[in-house]
Amino acid sequence: MGCFVSTPKDTGGNRKRPSNIGEVSVFVPGLRIPKTVDFSQALGDHLSKSLVERLSALRTRIVVMAAQEAPTITRTRRRTATQHGGSTLGDLLQALEDYLPVLLGLVKDGSPLQHKVQFVWVNQEDEAEETAMYSAWYEVLSVLHLMAMLSLSQANLLLLPRTSADGYQPKISEESRRSAIDIFLKAAGYLDCAVRHVLPQLPSEVRRNLPVDLAEGVLRALCLQALGQGVDIQLGLAIDSTKATLAVKRRLACEMVKYWQQAQDNLMNLPLANGWGAKHRLFVKWKYIEAKAAAYYYHGLILDEGNTEKSHGMAVAALQAADEYLKESKKACEAFNTSVPISRNPPLWGTMKYLSEKIPKDTSSKVRINRDLYSSEKIMETAPTLPDFALALKPDECQLPTVDASWNEETNKAQLNLEKLKG
Repeated sequence: MGCFVSTPKDTGGNRKRPSNIGEVSVFVPGLRIPKTVDFSQALGDHLSKSLVERLSALRTRIVVMAAQEAPTITRTRRRTATQHGGSTLGDLLQALEDYLPVLLGLVKDGSPLQHKVQFVWVNQEDEAEETAMYSAWYEVLSVLHLMAMLSLSQANLLLLPRTSADGYQPKISEESRRSAIDIFLKAAGYLDCAVRHVLPQLPSEVRRNLPVDLAEGVLRALCLQALGQGVDIQLGLAIDSTKATLAVKRRLACEMVKYWQQAQDNLMNLPLANGWGAKHRLFVKWKYIEAKAAAYYYHGLILDEGNTEKSHGMAVAALQAADEYLKESKKACEAFNTSVPISRNPPLWGTMKYLSEKIPKDTSSKVRINRDLYSSEKIMETAPTLPDFALALKPDECQLPTVDASWNEETNKAQLNLEKLKG
C-alpha cells in the first residue's frame, strides 16, 4: 500500500499565501490546513456507524473552521484581541481538543485501523503543496502542530501594542504579557509532546517523507522559539521592576541567547527555501542577534562594576559588542520584514524599546570614560565570553489525552472485524 503522496507545488490551488501579513510580534509560519476525508468509505466496514459519524463531524468542523481562519490569521488590524487572544482562534483550538481523543482510538494498542484512512493536509513551509498519508499518527502530529500554531497566533495578538485610553504611546498591559508567557509555554508543550510522544510512533520511512513543516528540526525550533519569546517577556517585566537586579536581567538575556541559538541550529540543514520557510529562518536569525545585543549589554554593565582595569576594559568590549549587535539586528529585522510575505514591526515595546535607547547611550558614555582613564591597550578588541546559564523556562507538560470512551462502546461486529484485520 502506498504510504504517502506529496503534491508538487505547481499543481492545484489549495495553498493560498498572503503577500502581506501585517504587524508581527510572534512569527507563525502559516497554518497547515486539513482537507476533507471520507471516514465512512475507509472505516464503514470496521466501526459502528455512530463512531464513524462522530469522527466525520469532528473533523469536518475543523476543516471548515481552519479554511475560514487561515486567510485571516495575520490580518491583525482587523481582528479584535480578547484577553485570551481572539475567540475564533480559541474555537478552533477547542475543536482540535475535542477531536484528538476520538482520533486516538485509531492508533489504540497498535490498531491496524491507523493505516486505513488517507489524511491530507496542505503544507506551508514545504515545497510540496500538500502531503497525504495513510497514517493516523501523521494526523495526530498535524493536529498538535496546528494547535501550537494557533497558540502562537494568540500570543501574537496579545503582544501587538494597543493605543492606550489616554491616547499616549501604544502599550501592552502586564496582564497581556503574563498571559502571553502562559500561551508560549502551552505552544511549546504541544510541540514537545509531538517530538517526544508522536514522532517515535512513526516508522522511519514515514518520518523521512514528512513535509518540512513537521520535520523534527522545525518542531524543536518552534518549541525553542516559543520559550525564547517567553524569556524575552520575562526580561521586559524585569526591566520594568525596581526589584530585579542586573544579575537577574543578565541571566534572562543569556538564557534567551541560548534558546534562539538552539532554534537556529535546529533549522540549519533543513530545506526551508520557499516564502514561509525562508521567512521563518530570517525571524530566528533576527531574534538571535537581538538577544545577543541584550546579553552583552547586561554583561557589560556587570563587568563595569568591577574595580580593575581589566574588568573595565572587558566591560567596554562587551558594550561595544552590544551596540554592534543592535545595529546588526536592525538589518536582520529589515531582511525579515521585506521577505515575502512582507511584514512590519509593531511600535517598539518591552525589552527592545528600552535597549534600543540605552545601548547606544551607555556604550558611548562608558567607552569615553574608560578611554579617558586607561590606555587603549587595556580595551579588549574582542567581546568577552558570555556566562553560561542553565535554561530555566520549560514547556508545559503535555501528554496525549486518554482515548475517548466511545471506543469502549464499539459493537461485537467491530471487534470481530479487527480480529480479521490482524489475521
